[in-house]
Amino acid sequence: MVPDALPPIEAFVRDRLTPATAPLVIGLCGAQGSGKSTIAARLADHIPDTVVLSLDDLYLTKAERERLAEIVHPLLRTRGVPGTHDVALGEAVLADLRAGRPVRLPRFDKAIDDRAPESTWPQVEGARLVIFEGWCVGARPQTDEALENPINALEDDEDSDEIWRRYANGALRGYYPGLFAWDALILLMAPSFDAVYRWRLQQEHVLAADIAAGRRPGRAMSDDGVGRFIQFYQRLTGHILREMPARADLVIRLDAERKVIV
Repeated sequence: MVPDALPPIEAFVRDRLTPATAPLVIGLCGAQGSGKSTIAARLADHIPDTVVLSLDDLYLTKAERERLAEIVHPLLRTRGVPGTHDVALGEAVLADLRAGRPVRLPRFDKAIDDRAPESTWPQVEGARLVIFEGWCVGARPQTDEALENPINALEDDEDSDEIWRRYANGALRGYYPGLFAWDALILLMAPSFDAVYRWRLQQEHVLAADIAAGRRPGRAMSDDGVGRFIQFYQRLTGHILREMPARADLVIRLDAERKVIV
């Protein structure tokens, strides 16, 4: 959690909430471990008729990603980068929320790495505020030239032909602009990608402790596993940290301990 990030975000949101804006749609971007999901949940607790939609709940099914891995590139088997989300589903959900129609909110079960059965999706009808949160919410594509050189071992060893990263970048350019359309964009800005890695490692250690204590099912990744997994997100996370602050409507800068830099 980022305790001192919530008040300025809540003030920003409330300042824009009027009957004329309902529903107000806010994009909330933050790297892994930055606290975006918790902040979105707290906003929903504080502001009545708030709906939270997570980009993570829009991942393609395991079968759909297996198909992409076969016909495009094996790295697309792993959820994460643009091109591994069901953009059409997300657009349909947001359209229903904007129109005040009843809609089921998608849910993705990370324990099984697959979409949860639709019968388990919560149904909502009407919203005053919609928070759309995710690690690359609002991201813009890189230039073709920026994709040429690998930035980590994953790209160097497993994407030397540049197919995976160019596919993700092309998907972001071609399919996501309609999904990333809202009234305002908020960025929880990490100080560096190294900090993001440490935050993600902390999350996994908490998960491992919960599993060991029987509080949660599943299996935690090793530290080496987290190190490889985070590389899937490194390119676009770095690009977001460089590019998004200049155009986000609100930037909350965090230090390595996830405290707000005033």
